[in-house]
Amino acid sequence: MSSAQIEIQLIASIVAIACAIPGTFLVLRKMALISDAISHSILPGLVIGFFITHDLNSPLLILMGALSGILTVVLVEYIQRTKLVKEDTAIGLVFPALFSIGVILIAKNANDVHLDVDAVLLGELAFAPFDRLLINGTDLGPKSIWVIGTILLITTTLVITFFKELKISTFDTGLATALGFSPAVIHYGLMSIASITTVGAFDAVGAILVVALMIAPAATAYLLTNDLKKMLTLSITFGVFSAISGYWVAHLLDASISGSMTTMLGLVFLIVYLFAPNKGLISVLYRNKQQQKEVQLLTFLLHLNNHSDEKERHINHLNEHINWHKLKSKLIVELAEKNNMITINKKIISLTPKGKLFTEKAINYIITNDDTEIESMKNDFFLFRG
Repeated sequence: MSSAQIEIQLIASIVAIACAIPGTFLVLRKMALISDAISHSILPGLVIGFFITHDLNSPLLILMGALSGILTVVLVEYIQRTKLVKEDTAIGLVFPALFSIGVILIAKNANDVHLDVDAVLLGELAFAPFDRLLINGTDLGPKSIWVIGTILLITTTLVITFFKELKISTFDTGLATALGFSPAVIHYGLMSIASITTVGAFDAVGAILVVALMIAPAATAYLLTNDLKKMLTLSITFGVFSAISGYWVAHLLDASISGSMTTMLGLVFLIVYLFAPNKGLISVLYRNKQQQKEVQLLTFLLHLNNHSDEKERHINHLNEHINWHKLKSKLIVELAEKNNMITINKKIISLTPKGKLFTEKAINYIITNDDTEIESMKNDFFLFRG
């Protein structure tokens, strides 16, 4: 493995970590779209910063880009507060306008400068190792590592310092206000971090991969845990894994590095989306099927409880009275018998003592809607497990 390959993977991993931290809070605040808006609307800030300094490597570009990102958030929230349009519509109005301004500025005033739209949108990690930081003739490595590394250090320090405030304001703004925090300050601080991170990663990986690294790992982690610290850890893990594996996929296929990394992010999300233990699609479909089956079980038990006549409790009568086909009747009867809720004698079904007690509790819960009634039923009946 060459030094350039190592540096590309290192840059991608640092960007992934730097993006995963603010991305986690954006996903939890249901503001994932704002990252896409920021990644595009910082363009006029970058262009204006270049016009002022005439230096693509000036720190002022990061500052101006961040201010442009914050301006996006302010405008989106201002339009949203008018109640005339919703947040997604406000985002769709603001960022294309700001991005278009940046494109016009480039087209009119910077056509002869390496500040083109393709580079801004796509980025190219393969070129990052060739842009070196030289001080007094000493090669300190790729500039991208120093830029995004510094941003990551600042972001990590701020998140650790204000973790409690971020956590409370994310989940309960009312409580944050009552405790003396300013949710607005925390909010704009988070948006500033997201903007600065986006600008810092712009030149190395481009806007598309920045958005993917900011949202996809956090969205994937969200399907696996409800713990904020674990979600942050998982987001970082998924981001770094996708960055490194994406590089080697690109190497094998001779394809775009950024595109391959984004593809890996999508594949990781798809796998978790399908197979996550609690929130995965397959798990949800299975639980829904089980709940449907056990609702039918409850219907069956209530029917037995309400009829003492043997004719009504004859196994063949289920098809007529409850309007079930034979297969469904067979499955429900087997489920009730397996759970020791019924006994069958000469095709006449009767409730066992356990079945009668359970049915009485179920009726009491249905009538009173008292959650305390279901505590003792949780081990017997899936429907009431929450």
